[in-house]
Amino acid sequence: MSNLSVCGTDCRTCYCYGECSGCNECSGKVFHMPEGTVCAIYDCTVNKGLGSCGECSEAPCEIWMKVRDPKFSDEEFAENIEMRIQALKKDQ
Repeated sequence: MSNLSVCGTDCRTCYCYGECSGCNECSGKVFHMPEGTVCAIYDCTVNKGLGSCGECSEAPCEIWMKVRDPKFSDEEFAENIEMRIQALKKDQ
């Protein structure tokens, strides 16, 4: 199994790794979502039958904006999205 989550995050480098094992292991219940709530990105990939957003022609889509990690500034979030898209491209 890839270390990448469905949105391209390498969970091992995340500041919450250990507290949260990553969406593939916790079925999309990531640390910054309300408790018990599945991340909409994870839910979308499961519903579409995709292994990750890297298989989707719409990525990054508006869902990514809706579930952004609140710790990121706008600039950090834009850089984070670019990093994740590049990681997904390399993983394919």
